[in-house]
Amino acid sequence: MAYDKFIVLKSSAVPMPIENVDTDQIIPARFLKATERKGFGDNLFRDWRYNPDNTPKKDFVLNNDTYSGKILVGGKNFGSGSSREHAAWAVYDYGFRCVISSFFADIFRNNCLNVGVLPVQVSAGFLDSIYTEIEKDPNTQIEVNLPEEKVTILSTGESEKFDINGYKKENMLNGFDDIDYLSSMKSEIEQFAATLPF
Repeated sequence: MAYDKFIVLKSSAVPMPIENVDTDQIIPARFLKATERKGFGDNLFRDWRYNPDNTPKKDFVLNNDTYSGKILVGGKNFGSGSSREHAAWAVYDYGFRCVISSFFADIFRNNCLNVGVLPVQVSAGFLDSIYTEIEKDPNTQIEVNLPEEKVTILSTGESEKFDINGYKKENMLNGFDDIDYLSSMKSEIEQFAATLPF
């Protein structure tokens, strides 16, 4: 498997109500030299997390012990900008398995789905409800149910459906990337190849 299977995730969440977060803010260009998916989490939101002398910025949410969890709740138009897949790698490597927003840039959305991060797009009203409940209680639990394509605020029971491409959904349920998917069909591919004339 390329990554852990994603079926149902129950977790507290980290709120980041900032609109138009682009991929250069998610992972600055100077950290794109590596070709493996490891180590990018250390530099997730690097320029927002750290001062020039590498000391943590106390007012940034990822440096605030009040908030934790495997869900990042972002503002509208999350992941805009360049198409670098390293942005999704950084989100995954940091430990997030789901990003919730009212709108995602298409390329970032697809890059997340390729590495095991579920991008859940909800209405602006439901996003505001999530922020409200987290503000009331930072330990508020959110359930993201991939088979049912539904996200629920457990403290209130408020829920909303989300859409996901069927192929990507099956891959996430199985922990597959595109290569894993093809490998899982190896016998069918070989059977079909045997029917072809040479």
